[in-house]
Amino acid sequence: MALKAGIVGLPNVGKSTLFNAITQAGAESANYPFCTIDPNVGVVEVPDERLNKLVELVVPKSIVPTAFEFVDIAGLVAGASKGEGLGNKFLAHIREVDAIVHVVRCFQDENITHVSGKVDPISDITTINLELILADADSVEKKIERSRKNLKGGDKKVAQEVELLERIKESLYNDMPVRSMDLTDDEKLLVRDLHLLTMKPVLYATNVSEAEVANSDGNEYVQLVRKFAAEQGAEVVPISAKVESEIAELEGEDKEMFLQELGMTESGLNRLINSAYKLLGLYTYFTAGVQEVRAWTIRQGTKAPQAAGVIHTDFERGFIRAEVVSFNDLAAGGSMAAVREKGQLRLEGKEYVVRDGDVMHFRFNV
Repeated sequence: MALKAGIVGLPNVGKSTLFNAITQAGAESANYPFCTIDPNVGVVEVPDERLNKLVELVVPKSIVPTAFEFVDIAGLVAGASKGEGLGNKFLAHIREVDAIVHVVRCFQDENITHVSGKVDPISDITTINLELILADADSVEKKIERSRKNLKGGDKKVAQEVELLERIKESLYNDMPVRSMDLTDDEKLLVRDLHLLTMKPVLYATNVSEAEVANSDGNEYVQLVRKFAAEQGAEVVPISAKVESEIAELEGEDKEMFLQELGMTESGLNRLINSAYKLLGLYTYFTAGVQEVRAWTIRQGTKAPQAAGVIHTDFERGFIRAEVVSFNDLAAGGSMAAVREKGQLRLEGKEYVVRDGDVMHFRFNV
């Protein structure tokens, strides 16, 4: 499932440093704007303690975690929608991702240049939001112009489309992103081909200093971003890109000791990756056997046959039923034999909607 979360922000807010830590991909990171020209793509494993517990219970020969893609997109600047900076190229890269992780600088450092000359996270957010809104408004206006030419034929679907586009245009003209409109599934389908930037879900990663990594609540910039995000129904994940890049280079006991010294129980990257995973509307189900314990990624609302199809199309085509037990029941029971004995192993059919954490075995025939 090739879903992508794009990391965006103004130049020099810590995007590439954070991306390097997330993916350990070595993207160039430097103290000047536009050090990232083409989007770097990295596949990241999703931290999941449930997978570790299943490994303890089953003791498999191999382990495969679930994963998704992060894309590091070069920094936007004011006027990007009109071609400023690297303009349209950046906007095109954002169109290709499914969700946005907006990195916001929330630390002072005279040695790191800020593109606008001062640290002001709300101004930074507004700058990027405005560019995305302007780009969407341009797309919508062009679409309205094309659709109006087809209204003469009396096509009801075209009339509905134009009405919806006019509502979207009004929202954008009022500086409101499309995701704030609470569109129905049918309405989203009508405008899907426009790949509207402000329809994409967003979370804010507030990049704080090393000194504040364990207690970001005292950071006034973070508090401002939390208030702004709350009005949008968006999540905020405080993180120190510098610290996370150091943590990413450590393993085992060295990593645990470093986290303890910082007063952290887990890396901020774990929280960010899991938050981005949820932002994409993703669930994880598991298959568990002595050959392999594996986590599989599905969209929320996926039914059993389609979940089976993630493993192999033959599984979906010949689906008969699924044996299902919740992770919590299996972890408490300690073995498949135990959950069978308690009647917690269920047989589910084609209409079963898979839940996050289900442990499944598919029966199929082709």
